[in-house]
Amino acid sequence: MQKEIELTPEQKWEQATLANNFIFYKVMRHHQDACKYLLEILLEIKIESITINTEETIALDFDSKGIRLDVFVKDRNRMFDVELQVTNTKELPERARYYQGVMDVDSLKAGQKYKELRESHIIFICLADIFHNGLPVNTFENICLEDGKTKLNDRAYKHFFFAPLCAKMIKGEETKAFFGFLMSNKASTDFTDELKIYVADAKQSTENKRQFMEWERQRAYDFEDGKETGYAEAARSFYANGVSIELIAKSLNMTVERVKEIVSEEAESPVHA
Repeated sequence: MQKEIELTPEQKWEQATLANNFIFYKVMRHHQDACKYLLEILLEIKIESITINTEETIALDFDSKGIRLDVFVKDRNRMFDVELQVTNTKELPERARYYQGVMDVDSLKAGQKYKELRESHIIFICLADIFHNGLPVNTFENICLEDGKTKLNDRAYKHFFFAPLCAKMIKGEETKAFFGFLMSNKASTDFTDELKIYVADAKQSTENKRQFMEWERQRAYDFEDGKETGYAEAARSFYANGVSIELIAKSLNMTVERVKEIVSEEAESPVHA
């Protein structure tokens, strides 16, 4: 078998779209109106105004694990964390739980009552379907197991959007157009036209490019430490949902040859009873 030709960081930068974690982070953090509108169409709510947290991490005490939130947003009574997740790391539900807890600790000041906790939303935009139930959106809140209907009403919600399915099945033309743009880089509405411009602007920044190169080096170390499995699973999920091999390669920063190898391995693997 011919050795795979790995894309250089420069090539990855040239090919990067909104489906790239780094570009998504830059666009959403630096274009508050776009971030606000995205939250509105994803959650089907209206937001008067938002504040995007300028700190990149939320630190707890010395012995606790701090977290970096991609896009941490607050309005008057609610808070939102938006994460673009390219691969299935096998721990997204636990990560969502931890993020929600840390956000609560960060938002409740000393002396405040628990009732003053803001409504919180953890939003994962995933390129791989981690639940395999065929639903484009999975929303979770605490509910009584015994009767299946009594809600805890703690105002804590976790939302998982699976981009390949959302681009085909989700209700709302604007929302569907956003996911279509995420998957294909083809704009079809005023909002996605704006996003395309914001992506191009982000990629013209020499500082962004320098940061991306550093981010890519760290990602390469993580990849070598055993995370290729997650990327392979994402590639298989995309392919199973009808995404082209070329677009899979762009979204995951892989070569077309490597994606073809992964999906062919899946096709040749025996079916287990």
